[in-house]
Amino acid sequence: MNHVPLTNLDYVEFYARKLKQNPEIFIQQKKLIESQMKSSKEIFRKKFGKNFKENARKYLRKIGLIE
Repeated sequence: MNHVPLTNLDYVEFYARKLKQNPEIFIQQKKLIESQMKSSKEIFRKKFGKNFKENARKYLRKIGLIE
């Protein structure tokens, strides 16, 4: 049996079809993403404080991710 590997586009098309068939999936995914963004925002705010952008840049320079 020849198995053709799925591509990223295959997964996107599959997901789009599922969303079209069941709009509730979109609502669930939207809630999940919004919840993750809120949690991430809180984590970074706690780590870097009020001056988030400046402190985050200092940290990223320190660990070598930006110059």
